[in-house]
Amino acid sequence: MAAENPVESLQEEVTCPVCLEYFTEPVSLECGHNFCRACIAQCWEGSDTAASCPQCRETVQQGNLRPNKQLANVIEIAKRLSLQPAKGTGGDGVCREQQEALKMFCEEDQTPICVVCDRSRAHHAHTVVPIQEAAQEYKEGIQAHLKILREEREKLLGLKAIGEGNSQEYLKQTQTERQKIVSEFQELREFLEEQERLLLAQLEKLDEEIVRIQNENVSKLSEQISYLSELISEMEGKCQKPASEFLQDIRRTLSRCEKGKFQQPEEISPELEERVSDFSQKTIVLLETLGKFKDTLPSALEMKRGASLGTFRQVNVTLDPDTAHPDLILSEDWKRLRLGDTRQQLPNNPERFDPWPCVLGCEGFTSGRHCWEVEVEVGDGRCWAVGVARESVGRKGEISTSPEGGIWAVRRLGNRFRALTSPVTRLPLSRAPSRIRVCLDCDRGQVTFIDAGDEAPIFTFPPGPIPGERIRPWFWVGMGSQLRLCP
Repeated sequence: MAAENPVESLQEEVTCPVCLEYFTEPVSLECGHNFCRACIAQCWEGSDTAASCPQCRETVQQGNLRPNKQLANVIEIAKRLSLQPAKGTGGDGVCREQQEALKMFCEEDQTPICVVCDRSRAHHAHTVVPIQEAAQEYKEGIQAHLKILREEREKLLGLKAIGEGNSQEYLKQTQTERQKIVSEFQELREFLEEQERLLLAQLEKLDEEIVRIQNENVSKLSEQISYLSELISEMEGKCQKPASEFLQDIRRTLSRCEKGKFQQPEEISPELEERVSDFSQKTIVLLETLGKFKDTLPSALEMKRGASLGTFRQVNVTLDPDTAHPDLILSEDWKRLRLGDTRQQLPNNPERFDPWPCVLGCEGFTSGRHCWEVEVEVGDGRCWAVGVARESVGRKGEISTSPEGGIWAVRRLGNRFRALTSPVTRLPLSRAPSRIRVCLDCDRGQVTFIDAGDEAPIFTFPPGPIPGERIRPWFWVGMGSQLRLCP
């Protein structure tokens, strides 16, 4: 075995056992072991005056630390020696054992060796090549790996740039939407404030009119009460007098009693009563409208926000001809469907709808958020329905076009728009949509329909459990209507 390298031994002796670096301000303990002053202070932090040596665990007194100046001098010498090339260390192309230049490379051991080691028993049966040849071979291999790594880095940089660009575009869209919302709600606030001022001003005028009439009636009634009280006292006094005196001027007394009959106070005029009634009716209508607005605003905002293209993955939907009713005519690219005049001779396979003129999309989804758009080309019939259906939805005979039957859809029959709930829900649309966006959120179990023309919400089926099977696009058309799946 080769002798131990003296430089390494020296470096080991001047290395702190705690930080494994050259000693800094070395101090000696009572047991004879040496440590950096900062290292031993950190080891003893929080302990009492008596502590133990980190190396031998012998109990020592903290106050008996002695600076080791001789060790500090040796450290300086070791630092200077370590800057010089040490012979026999294996560095600078020299064999550690033979002190010969490293000119060969052992393929089995994957290490440089000298010519003496090449002839030794340790490497006699190994494949040995010149070190320059081996270096060139491994460099070529490393260069090949570097090429692949650089290509991967370029791909990642490209993806990073695309992601940053998309993020900026989405941020622009959200900023635009934010400005729209702020502007719309500012106008709404101004409208409501103006309505509040007008209604309160009208109420103030009505209050003044009612109070005026009330005050006038109270004043007149008070006068009549006072007059009648005096007349009653006078008549009671006359009744107490003797008959001859009582009957004197009896005609005038009877006349005064008749004139003293009670007079009705002024009633609220029909005009004022009508004004109060109209105002009350107007207030009721306004409050009902505001109540409906407050009830529908959160769901409408959620529906429109949730169905924005930025949060759903757009998919390219095609029609599945194996599920199409024999009366349906599909285009060659499986993007259009309409109701034909005659039934086609098609195999009555289990997947095919019959007798309902329906067809499913080829695509199916079990998780995630997906959307696609359908263009409606309406003829005289104006009959169609779009939505989604379970994979196991009934295909033969009478089927239930409702969530209970495995279908979530909206439908048009003539001028009537309905959501196919159970029972059906009337859709008060201001205009017939020509392009409908269907948004399927499998994770929430929610289906939303949007008018893709103006982003107005059409209907949202409430969230619910989605069955553990594929959900597929679903379509139905009547005579005179045609549906086209948008790319």
